[in-house]
Amino acid sequence: MVDSPNAPGGMPPEIGSRPSVPTERVVARLRSHARILFWPALIFIALPGVSFYSFSVFTERWQHTLIGILATLAFLFLVLLPYILWLNRRSTLTTRRIIVRRGFFVRERREVFHSRGYHIALKRTWLQSAFRSGDIVISSGVEKPLVLRDVPGANAVLETLHDLVEKNQVVLSPHAGSVGTATTAF
Repeated sequence: MVDSPNAPGGMPPEIGSRPSVPTERVVARLRSHARILFWPALIFIALPGVSFYSFSVFTERWQHTLIGILATLAFLFLVLLPYILWLNRRSTLTTRRIIVRRGFFVRERREVFHSRGYHIALKRTWLQSAFRSGDIVISSGVEKPLVLRDVPGANAVLETLHDLVEKNQVVLSPHAGSVGTATTAF
């Protein structure tokens, strides 16, 4: 085996070297507050009772068919669709970036890197304040703002984002040998 002067212990550079970029870890996975599923859950509970009561009140076969069709449509559009839409909007905070995924048939994925730096704002309605949630608006100044809608625990998420931006800022090294050499603070 040939000793390599670049790697410690004479190992080839690809075995003995460490990655220059730290590994990316997931800090949090977020969805909007689940209180938006209150009405779909209430309809899900009430729909069978209302349907069976309607079957007992109306005796004609065409009325039973109509009740069945209306109950099915109510379930699909008032229960299942809001739940699927809630599941298809998710955000992931990692140590390097924010990833937002949306969509069912047409998927959209947006990423904002903490190292680029951005402005963070928190907007709340009175209902969001009561549940300690809020809309977090992330603006990099270049693209349209990224909005994390109705995030539960908005203050904790806001503090976490501030910490992640601070840790990922590129800082010029005071003892760097050449102009433009930068190190990442972690």
